[in-house]
Amino acid sequence: MSTRSKILDINEINQKLKRLAWQVYEKNSAEKEIIVVGISERGLILAKQLVGHIKDVSNIRTKISHLELNKDNPYHQEVSLNLAEKEYANKVIILVDDVLNSGKTLMYAAKHFLTTQLTSLSIMVLVDRNHNCYPIKADYIGLSLATTLQEYINVELKGTDKGVYLS
Repeated sequence: MSTRSKILDINEINQKLKRLAWQVYEKNSAEKEIIVVGISERGLILAKQLVGHIKDVSNIRTKISHLELNKDNPYHQEVSLNLAEKEYANKVIILVDDVLNSGKTLMYAAKHFLTTQLTSLSIMVLVDRNHNCYPIKADYIGLSLATTLQEYINVELKGTDKGVYLS
């Protein structure tokens, strides 16, 4: 029987996203536009919240995009993005996901942008577990958490039990 502990509640998640918005602004204050790309469902929810906070602290134009891929087997399905290449070429891209575990999802998501010239490509995660198997790291981290490989991080952004849980 596994127990589930709440690590972050919705207010703490919101506070982390506000801090991350300031970090994004500080690093990109000279930019005219930033493309924030949410990976799958939870990444998109976080991307939308992040963009709201960026708009609160700066005048930088932001555009939200949604990248969809198979997180379990990313090499068996094409990555799809709801923006044309000309819409993000020569721009700042920030990939947003909920948890950085092995790095596989973020590696395949980042791969999609490697054939296009960009101003920069950064990664933001709500939780970094520090178990990378792939050579990728997050530039913006809400919470860095050392866990065992047997533990699981679950991020719930819908429903009544919103939060980050360790089980």
